[in-house]
Amino acid sequence: MIKFCSLYSGSSGNSIYLGTESTHILVDAGVSGIRIAKALGEINVNPEDVCAILITHEHSDHIKGAGVFSRKYNVPIFARKKTWVSMRRELGTLPDNNIRIIDEPFFTIGDFEICNYSIPHDAADPVAYTFFAANKKISVATDIGCLTEEIYKNVLGSDIALIESNHDIDMLQNGRYPWQLKQRISGNLGHLSNVNAAVFATELARSGTKHIYLGHLSHENNYPELALEATRCALTECGYTINKDVHVCVAERERYSEVTNL
Repeated sequence: MIKFCSLYSGSSGNSIYLGTESTHILVDAGVSGIRIAKALGEINVNPEDVCAILITHEHSDHIKGAGVFSRKYNVPIFARKKTWVSMRRELGTLPDNNIRIIDEPFFTIGDFEICNYSIPHDAADPVAYTFFAANKKISVATDIGCLTEEIYKNVLGSDIALIESNHDIDMLQNGRYPWQLKQRISGNLGHLSNVNAAVFATELARSGTKHIYLGHLSHENNYPELALEATRCALTECGYTINKDVHVCVAERERYSEVTNL
């Protein structure tokens, strides 16, 4: 059995758990190590059992607690070389055996074969991850400025997909952010809107995805209800019955979200 859960998701911090009985992995650690350990305990995972932290990119909402968690529980951190160069100082001192550079498209950690692939975002070398185990496929793809062929190729067909639904376009355009920041967020190296996520979700449903998490919602420019409405309406218009053909939920900002077991 595979367990999947978003522990925290949003501009204030991101961390996702997935695991089998013997292999327990975090994708990102963007809140404090204490909060990550607490959330793991609440879903009945011992933080001492975590065997890897996979980093998508070096922004603080994805790495804030990585160094502390790694040191406390002796957990290796995996990231691409350019990401390591960009985040090394923020993580603090780590033993060499906990510094793992991803230099191939596929690698294996315990029960999981893992694919990492480039995504468009304003970071050194950002990636998304797709995991394979027990004939199941799980993808985590956020912080994406636009949908690319490589993203579709890797994420379509996932049993579970956590995708970005960052902002409502009208809220962003009419909000208090300065013009330059609005341009960054809505640009091709920024974040996906609710509309983009809804389009992505319909393609995922066509490919057979049954569980869709909407993640990395902006606190300033989105509401969970808006993100859910956009995706659920798009799926309904395409003929899918919510909670029968496909289940959609929001990855919570300040607490763990729904746990999916495959």
